[in-house]
Amino acid sequence: MNISEPFIKRPVGTALLTLALAMAGCLAFLLLPVSPLPQVDFPTIQVSANLPGASPETMASSVATPLERQFGRIAGVTQMTSSNTRGSTNVVLQFDLNRDINGAARDVQAAINAARSQLPANLPSNPFYRKVNPADAPVMLMAMTSDTIEVSRLYDLASSVLQQKIAQVKGVGQVVVGGSSLPSVRVELNPEIINKYGIGLDQIRAVLAAANANRPKGKLENSTTAWEIQTTDQLQTADQYRPLIIAYREGAPVRLSDVADVQDSVEDLRGGGLANGKPAVLIIVFRQPGANIIDTVDRVRDLLPQLRASISQAVNLDVINDRTTTIRASVKDVEFTLMISIALVILVVFVFLRNAWATIIPSVSVPLSLLGTFGAMY
Repeated sequence: MNISEPFIKRPVGTALLTLALAMAGCLAFLLLPVSPLPQVDFPTIQVSANLPGASPETMASSVATPLERQFGRIAGVTQMTSSNTRGSTNVVLQFDLNRDINGAARDVQAAINAARSQLPANLPSNPFYRKVNPADAPVMLMAMTSDTIEVSRLYDLASSVLQQKIAQVKGVGQVVVGGSSLPSVRVELNPEIINKYGIGLDQIRAVLAAANANRPKGKLENSTTAWEIQTTDQLQTADQYRPLIIAYREGAPVRLSDVADVQDSVEDLRGGGLANGKPAVLIIVFRQPGANIIDTVDRVRDLLPQLRASISQAVNLDVINDRTTTIRASVKDVEFTLMISIALVILVVFVFLRNAWATIIPSVSVPLSLLGTFGAMY
């Protein structure tokens, strides 16, 4: 008795088993993940903290060091690197391959909370983490352009609406908005004039902060009715800042426009982006370590109609770079090569044997072997 004998004696069972193997292979082929390289991504988490105005040395000693002490106690950390620039600290944590990135993220958040008491009290916000490898290339790049809306308003729209929605997509690790910055009012003081009036920088800063405070106004009421007092006390444009009185000299008010140049601007003048020659806001999408690139990009593309519906029709949202384009082309090329190979095998058998039944055997066995391989791979 040999291995082939049971299958020869039971042709119906053999046919059904062959059909089942082929169906399983076809189903597995549709579910196989696609990637440019084998996925051996280490679970990586990036922690960022900001302290505007601090030097790199200050960030390293007062921010990075307390965080690193707490991160060093997390199990499974294989590598930890930190970089400090003016006003910013970034700590990258790399974990073992068998470490679940979601569990590692919870440990990182617990370490951040434990280090909070050792961080500077004037830190604007708590350090935050992202499940992303900073060395990984972005999987998608989108651009927002408009002929009627300012770039700063586009940035505000992208950071307040689109960024949050894209970040919720499964497989997306981080969404970075660039090309501009949030709208702001820039006050450029004239040092000679403020020195002439004897006005200090702290005094001007206090006036600006007090004029832009959003505080409760109170209410008026009697025995039967209550009226809420509402006023617009937040200043949004440069025209609203210029008349502010910052001091009195010789009985006359000194206004902000007298000692400074007040202009509508953006938070960072050194940021800029272009798409097809037009000023644009760029939305850069990174994937989570271990997430499939094609699946992640497909989910983001499926979200595009909803994103375009949530913004003004005067804004164009276009995909200008898709990392999966070359991957999809490579997969199609491999599939085409497999089909040619199967056809050549069948043709060679037919040419040399000149027997139809002998040709049917490789016609069935070769595709079936490939389909079975797909099932085993899945």
